[in-house]
Amino acid sequence: MSIKPLRKAVFPVGGLGTRFLPATKALPKEMLPVVDRPLIQYAVDEALEAGIEQLIFVTGRGKSAIEDHFDISYELETTMAARGKSLDALDGTRLKPGAIAYVRQQEPMGLGHAVWCARDIVGDEPFAVLLADDFMVGAASQPGCLKQMVEAYNKVGGNLLCAQEVADSHTDKYGIITPGTRDGTLTQVQGLVEKPKAGTAPSNLAVIGRYILQPEVMRVLEGQEKGAGGEIQLTDAMARMIGGQPFHGVTFQGTRYDCGDKAGYAQANLALALSREDIGPAVREFARGLLG
Repeated sequence: MSIKPLRKAVFPVGGLGTRFLPATKALPKEMLPVVDRPLIQYAVDEALEAGIEQLIFVTGRGKSAIEDHFDISYELETTMAARGKSLDALDGTRLKPGAIAYVRQQEPMGLGHAVWCARDIVGDEPFAVLLADDFMVGAASQPGCLKQMVEAYNKVGGNLLCAQEVADSHTDKYGIITPGTRDGTLTQVQGLVEKPKAGTAPSNLAVIGRYILQPEVMRVLEGQEKGAGGEIQLTDAMARMIGGQPFHGVTFQGTRYDCGDKAGYAQANLALALSREDIGPAVREFARGLLG
């Protein structure tokens, strides 16, 4: 099987973010900041590090702030320049013309449906999928999550899922891999089960919000079959492709923070703040005071 280069990434950003209300009533959850950058910018930076050339955002109502964030703000930049302020902080928001495409998911019908909405832009190419509220921080000396996956993809091709071990009691929160042969961080995927109850899961290897998929998955999603929660599940579509193409899980070398959860979001902010040279010492001193 020839391995086509990975150039495109899909960002499903049409969700309602109800777990963070009222903060997300007017602000997309993907724009929630971790210290001083929104979640979606971290995901975009991760994709660019991995060599992605085209970013495809699947948006919904009330998501215009994401488009504005990655646009040029003439008034802001002009005012900052006039006051002698550096524009370096805006560098990550300026992308090459044509690097971003937007498509609308008119009704939230699940992750599989959101990915399917990008079918015409993806075309006949492999593509990545990144869920911004899975905030991934590579381990020391390790690249970002998607780059780790791309390195594996360039060796084995096919479809790859980001995998991470979870507690047996938490398998009902994730898609779970039925594992085959393991080779370092690579695990052959023999099956996928969506949110199995504790004690019934085939393993504790959970599928986390990063994927590299072949375009054939769009033809499976075209059937619009509903799964768990009455939604069109990406996991179900991927499970139907197993056996026809190579399928592997890549165990992520790093830390994942579930920023779709309030506790996980708070943990991500604290961990990142402590790691920063500019604010880490002050935050550490404050935290010691709270614990003391």
